[in-house]
Amino acid sequence: MSTSSQPAEPVARVQPRFAADTAERGAPPTPGPSAGEGIGLDGAEPPRRRRGQEHGDGRRGAGEQRTTGIHATAIAEPASTPTFAVISGAQVQRVLAGREDQVVEVIDDAYRLHCFGSGTENPRSCFLRLPDRPSCRITALPASIGGQVGVDGVKWISSFPGNVAAGLPRASGVLILNDHDTGYPFACMEGSIISATRTAALAALAADWLGCARPRPTRVGFFGAGLIARYIHTYLVGTGWSFDETGVYDLAPDSVAGFRGYLERSGAAGRITAYPDAETVIRASDLVVFATNAGRPHVRDLSWFEHNPLVLHMSLRDLAPEIVLASVNIVDDVEHCLTADTSMSLAERLAGNRDFLHGTLDDVMDGRVSLPVDRPLVFSPFGLGVLDVVLGKHVYDEVVRSGELHVVDDFFHEVQRYASGDRVLHPGCPTS
Repeated sequence: MSTSSQPAEPVARVQPRFAADTAERGAPPTPGPSAGEGIGLDGAEPPRRRRGQEHGDGRRGAGEQRTTGIHATAIAEPASTPTFAVISGAQVQRVLAGREDQVVEVIDDAYRLHCFGSGTENPRSCFLRLPDRPSCRITALPASIGGQVGVDGVKWISSFPGNVAAGLPRASGVLILNDHDTGYPFACMEGSIISATRTAALAALAADWLGCARPRPTRVGFFGAGLIARYIHTYLVGTGWSFDETGVYDLAPDSVAGFRGYLERSGAAGRITAYPDAETVIRASDLVVFATNAGRPHVRDLSWFEHNPLVLHMSLRDLAPEIVLASVNIVDDVEHCLTADTSMSLAERLAGNRDFLHGTLDDVMDGRVSLPVDRPLVFSPFGLGVLDVVLGKHVYDEVVRSGELHVVDDFFHEVQRYASGDRVLHPGCPTS
């Protein structure tokens, strides 16, 4: 395998999203919604994936009818008087646990709507840096989706690596949902489970599509053995993957032991191998999952990837730019991925261009790019707030359906612009 930063063969350049004309992609039809199908904005259905046949191993094909999706649950109507509910992590977990296929459908629908380029807003993430704690950050991911989903929101999630030593998860957060028509926040829910779930679901979705480009991986290796790794493994297995060997490597022996214990309890098929170093777990795996908290690239030897594995680069900052430039690179969203000192953004600085990007996952799904097999295939998703918000709305609707929504009484104290005489505005006092 060549170690040059130039690709071994010409690759398709990244085009603007949906540069193809409407006739090629198929104008979205406008029939009314049918029960159980994912639906586009304003009742229109974005184009279905065109691969349209079932995988040979029984996994769901792209053209099959959906039985779940972002519109498969009841949509709660906004109350005439604003209310505010709190949804606990236990409730979130009850909605999502064991429903991997359904959740992947929700994430797939939301991602398609984002890529369809109509009715969604997904601004760049805002990072609160903490100079006195340089390894820590808190991130805001705002997003909006219109049409029948009709919700705005923001995920506010922290990353404090030092928590791990104290026995706490690295990440914690909340997700706030706002009413589409009034702007009033109507729910706050535990956000770290939402975040980990959408990350894992997107990883499973990407593995499903990118894994079709080469022999199906049978040996998976996890570089990083924390909560995100556990969720990703759960979603891979829950959507039909099975492995002859599951390898694990982490700098922290306790994390390796914990991940191994999870694998054993879950009845994972095949061998479980704890590897002593990064090189051996990468060389031994044809599907490599990076799930670390690395702030800068730490894997620099391209020869470790000479077997051309499929790489789910979920933590975004593990690979040296030289490895990126020698690989086939797929991202979830170009503009988002080329920010915040990700490996992709460092590769752009080194190369001086974006030619190393082969396309987006949406390009792969719609058949606009083919995937060479003579280089490592790397998927680097930045993570889109719109996925968190849509998944959060799915959770909210399911909790409403169950009758277990906990509404905080009188959360909004003043819900009339002009009170009935109990508030006197003094002369000259500005009004709102």
